[in-house]
Amino acid sequence: MPSVVPPLKGWRVVIYPNDHRPPHVHVIGTQQRARFELLCDIGQVQLMSNIGFTQSQIQLIAVYLVKHLKHLCNEWGRIHDH
Repeated sequence: MPSVVPPLKGWRVVIYPNDHRPPHVHVIGTQQRARFELLCDIGQVQLMSNIGFTQSQIQLIAVYLVKHLKHLCNEWGRIHDH
């Protein structure tokens, strides 16, 4: 699955086309995985699950996702025909 924004520290950000609501992204590292809900209407993200990322890495990822939130929300809509 291709990344929807440039990788951050080698971690890929992906949206799966057959995935479920609510709008969210998967952040994938070598041995880490996290899901963040895209709260498009309020300009924030919310951690849904985390395996292997440290708290400081999660904070860094959240800031990165908020920076790209508009694009991520548009991509979610485009991929899921909303």
